[in-house]
Amino acid sequence: MYFESLLKKDMKINIPDSANIILDTLHGAGFEAYVVGGCVRDSILGREPGDWDITTSAKPEEVKKLFKRTVDTGIAHGTVTVLIEKEGFEVTTYRIDGEYEDGRHPKDVTFTSSLIEDLKRRDFTINAMAYSVEDGLVDEFDGLSDIEKGVIRCVGDPIERFSEDALRMMRAVRFAAQLGYEIEEGTFNAIKELAPTLSKISAERIQVELVKLITSDNPDKVRQLYETGLTKVIMPEFDLCMETEQNNPHHAYSVGEHLIKSVTEIRNDKVLRLTMLLHDIEKPACKTTDEEGIDHFYGHVDKSAETARKILRKLKFDRNTMVLVERLVKFHDYGFPAEKRSVRRAANKVGDDIFPMLLEVKKADTLAQSEFQRQEKLDWIEDVVRLYGEVKAANECISLKELAVNGRDLMERGLPAGKELGDVLAAMLKDVIDNPEHNNKEYLLDAQKLEEFRKARDN
Repeated sequence: MYFESLLKKDMKINIPDSANIILDTLHGAGFEAYVVGGCVRDSILGREPGDWDITTSAKPEEVKKLFKRTVDTGIAHGTVTVLIEKEGFEVTTYRIDGEYEDGRHPKDVTFTSSLIEDLKRRDFTINAMAYSVEDGLVDEFDGLSDIEKGVIRCVGDPIERFSEDALRMMRAVRFAAQLGYEIEEGTFNAIKELAPTLSKISAERIQVELVKLITSDNPDKVRQLYETGLTKVIMPEFDLCMETEQNNPHHAYSVGEHLIKSVTEIRNDKVLRLTMLLHDIEKPACKTTDEEGIDHFYGHVDKSAETARKILRKLKFDRNTMVLVERLVKFHDYGFPAEKRSVRRAANKVGDDIFPMLLEVKKADTLAQSEFQRQEKLDWIEDVVRLYGEVKAANECISLKELAVNGRDLMERGLPAGKELGDVLAAMLKDVIDNPEHNNKEYLLDAQKLEEFRKARDN
């Protein structure tokens, strides 16, 4: 069995040369030093660690004396970044955290000579393992066993761990999603009890964890944010979706379960997965039921687009992400005939930059619905994808940047700069989208045609 070999005292973790230089230097000066946390966990799992953090008995000032290039990145909490060539490694002194007054940061820290005391302050058992070539794996809290069982479990009392830093509750769900693990019962119940304290955490930190969760291999674990009460704090609109049924032939799930299912049906891309998570977010507010008992959600598209942007703004997402998600949500229900002219028109209306993404959104949306007319919907998407490919291959005009003329050409024909010029270009583009063969200068700048475009603008 794979994990049996890991239980041996002489198990080996391949530490990068640069990190080994730091460990060897600290050991040579008489200090204890280990790689610790996520890099140990990922190495055991056969994953490539993103960072190699080091914990040591050396005090920060002692670490600084041993290395030529250091940065005081968190010296108040015992952390010095040691630079080896162009790479930085966080080296942190063994410490015991003081009282947490704000659910985010310890009021103070006390340095200790005990590695085990340092490991006690860490969040989960799988992140509380240390390793050195000399001592092998130090696993005081059975993190290796929890890796074998696929369990996320707090170190010690989960109430204490989550009271120290409320973000750890989201991290528990995020690790479960990234690793495909389950959250241990006591840890899960502690999250439910302390979920309201997540309000103490900054939107920026919450955003990071949410993105890591939904871009994991198990984005459906977002359901656990609801089950534990965390979405009630960060995205209460989602709770309403989970509680809203859809009695409609096109649907097989509640609004919330449909959102979760759709997230799993789209490729791993931050914008696309955020879009699926939010595309029907305002359906609860728009729900009506007709005389036959069928539910409808008129107007939910525009409302969902607006609310999606508000949620992303509250969570401090960058402007580009907000704009892209809002646009995709706005057009996720947009339908048109599967013919070239309509495809060109649709790509122009939606925006050629996001049109391929919109087709991915539509497919994921369809796969998260009932089987009613599913094949017809998927056939339509496949036809549109094919036609769009043909349009692009033929370099047919979809936007002003592909139009054979520009504003300078029109000014040379006597049109003044300003609104009239823009309107004429828009009239030309409309004509060319419907008739790709018209996209040439000779046709568009013909005096008679130019006059027709000017009149079209007036109408």
